[in-house]
Amino acid sequence: MGVRLANVAKSFASFRAIRDVSMDIPTGSFAVFVGPSGCGKSTLLRMIAGLEETSGGQIFIDGREVTAVEPADRGVAMVFQNYALYPHLTVFENMAFSLRLARRPKAEVAERVGEAARILQLEEHLEKKPSQLSGGQRQRVAIGRAIVRQPKVFLFDEPLSNLDAELRVQMRLELTRLHRKLGATMIYVTHDQVEAMTLADRIFVLKAGVLQQAGAPLELYDEPENRFVAGFIGSPSMNFLPATVVGRAPEGAVVAVEGSEHRFVARMAKPLPEGHAVEIGIRPEHLAIGEGGLPVTVEVAEELGDISYLYTRTASGRELIVQRQGSRERLDGRAVAVSAAAQNVLVFDKEGKRLR
Repeated sequence: MGVRLANVAKSFASFRAIRDVSMDIPTGSFAVFVGPSGCGKSTLLRMIAGLEETSGGQIFIDGREVTAVEPADRGVAMVFQNYALYPHLTVFENMAFSLRLARRPKAEVAERVGEAARILQLEEHLEKKPSQLSGGQRQRVAIGRAIVRQPKVFLFDEPLSNLDAELRVQMRLELTRLHRKLGATMIYVTHDQVEAMTLADRIFVLKAGVLQQAGAPLELYDEPENRFVAGFIGSPSMNFLPATVVGRAPEGAVVAVEGSEHRFVARMAKPLPEGHAVEIGIRPEHLAIGEGGLPVTVEVAEELGDISYLYTRTASGRELIVQRQGSRERLDGRAVAVSAAAQNVLVFDKEGKRLR
């Protein structure tokens, strides 16, 4: 059952923040809404929580329509970016607050808080105030406050953005473990596609209030539906080059890169007419240095140990990022040639739609 949205829309005066979004999030899944700032992902999450009214469409949780239901009656719990802990209360009191407000029996409160503290490894911190905790511990308290409510759906609104890089990696692992322990439906909002790839079993990519593509992380990585998804998912992002179709090969289309005589073969089932203007996309790890490829000049090399990133430029001025693994050869300032196998060259039309 999980969460289902049917043609959900949201407008603020004349501004359309969410445009007829439909999606199905299965029970027990970890879904991530991802996209650039202002794409509508947090607005969509707040609509599911009931903190924003819809301008159109329907929202279902566990098969029940909740579009007009009050937030407290939807069976959801939300974890915010800023923790929102009460500084004068202990960890125990913060986690127990909603249960005490609901006048739950003391024994039940103690049992639920104790279980949440055990899951989140907060047992030794229950008598501390938030000011005595690290950022990661405070975020765990905020998550614990959601757990004790035993919601049907957990909603996370960029909960790790205030943490430093090391803590974010640690908390990503903890959230993954928590999801496996609880088996609950979780919906997570982030602008960080690395978080999306590592946490989700299903990603929903948004742009300007429109759902661009939904699918498993590697499905979006390998088979993006459009140029936006191809460029947004993956770090470093996909390389793009303007090109023209000049022929046909058994594997697909033969394309000439702008400003070069080099030809790439691109994976395509449907033939394209010669002279057709397209854009090709190739991920950094799929570009190989060797003879007979597209000539480029290495401007900067980032050496990260086993992996290095070469920032190169074509004769026409286009930047290409090349990922190398296992090589320690310094190539700064050198002219090299890069090529890619046909199955790793994607084709997009001038509107950014993937051509197959």
